[in-house]
Amino acid sequence: QVQLVESGGGLVQPGGSLRLSCAASGSIFSINAMDWYRQAPGKERELVAQVMDGGGTNYADSVKGRFTISRNNAKSTVYLQMNSLKPEDTAVYYCHADVIQFNKRSYTYWGQGTQVTVSS
Repeated sequence: QVQLVESGGGLVQPGGSLRLSCAASGSIFSINAMDWYRQAPGKERELVAQVMDGGGTNYADSVKGRFTISRNNAKSTVYLQMNSLKPEDTAVYYCHADVIQFNKRSYTYWGQGTQVTVSS
């Protein structure tokens, strides 16, 4: 089994910054993509940012230029630096990982979610 543990959410004023972290642990041979999704009340879960094992990244148009995703492969950890936050960024943020376990099969895992609230 694999666990994803997120941290770093909270309440921030518009224009402020937060940094989310997600650490993976357990039966991990390697990790392909690591992603951040978010889900606002009444809305579907959406992909915010993705980082591949080689370092390539993808971002939702709504966060380009404001959010930066990165990862530390040695620590099996992914980060999301969020700057210039807007009220519409308010959501529960979920970590997601595509993990290759020691049986060389791929499994996907989700974190428990961390609340980000942007409000004055």
